[in-house]
Amino acid sequence: MPLYVPPAPQPALRSVLAALGSPTAVREARTPALRSIQGPLTPEHPLSVHVLDRITSHDGPPRTRLTGWRFLIRGGERSVAAADTRLTPDGWAFSHFFEGPYIASTERALRHAESMPTAYQPRLLSVPELYMLTLWLHGDTTADTADASDGMPAPSDLLVPLSPAPPGIFAHRPHRVCDLLPVLTHRLTPAPLLGSPA
Repeated sequence: MPLYVPPAPQPALRSVLAALGSPTAVREARTPALRSIQGPLTPEHPLSVHVLDRITSHDGPPRTRLTGWRFLIRGGERSVAAADTRLTPDGWAFSHFFEGPYIASTERALRHAESMPTAYQPRLLSVPELYMLTLWLHGDTTADTADASDGMPAPSDLLVPLSPAPPGIFAHRPHRVCDLLPVLTHRLTPAPLLGSPA
């Protein structure tokens, strides 16, 4: 089934295109791959980036919040880097370029998601406390990403941990939210203190 990728906000895309067109921004980026590519660089696969907060909070259930848009940057036949944008008081703005294992891992997870029998809306979900990034496959393909910026993935949505994943969590294995969230909560819940010896 095809993935239903919502369009990124135009100001976010324009900010990435402007950064790619700026020799200074590309030259000063800490991404050797961007500086070494001869030929055009193209932003592709825009994915909204959400952060999962309050996993172990007693103030209510965990929530997600939209923090940016990520674009994979294609140079030639492959993605060589990514560009992140962030929301500022003046609107969407370019944040930074980066490279590393999450680039290929994201592409791999997207290819696998396209072969699934169910259609999804792809997003990225970050769990900062575990240094974990997942491909969030949202079951409502018509959802407005901005409206879903403050909520929670549906229990039947899928989370695909990207590589490198935390120890004991297998990368590239889809998990329903209702199955993976308790594992993450358990990981982040402090162990009870044992009583002092008598």
